[in-house]
Amino acid sequence: MTIDHSVPILVVDDFKTMVRIMRNFLTDLGFTDVDDASNGEDALEKMRSKTYGLVISDWNMQPMSGFDLLRRVRADPRTTSTRFIMVTAESKTDNVLSARQAGVDHYLVKPFNAQMLRSKLEQVLAH
Repeated sequence: MTIDHSVPILVVDDFKTMVRIMRNFLTDLGFTDVDDASNGEDALEKMRSKTYGLVISDWNMQPMSGFDLLRRVRADPRTTSTRFIMVTAESKTDNVLSARQAGVDHYLVKPFNAQMLRSKLEQVLAH
């Protein structure tokens, strides 16, 4: 199972500390092309000008939630096949089911560590 560490990744979270933690984890795991956005609108804007292989987004954000971002990404023919991992502190069954129905590739529940993130990345990005 091989992971392409040059895959462009977009981390979306309105909490700067979480963005920094995620960026550090990804860098430690060998990823070299990591951008970030502070909300869904910012993420969509970045996705208009750059193609990402993976979006890792927090669920709870304002003004656009990660779930709404996922639905917008899946609805756009240019981004519909972009891999998407949803991150949340809530593991409510309804949320997991809604995200799956909307096309999420994987779900990561906070708190998590680098090993948990690596496992999800291997499942989502492995060739």
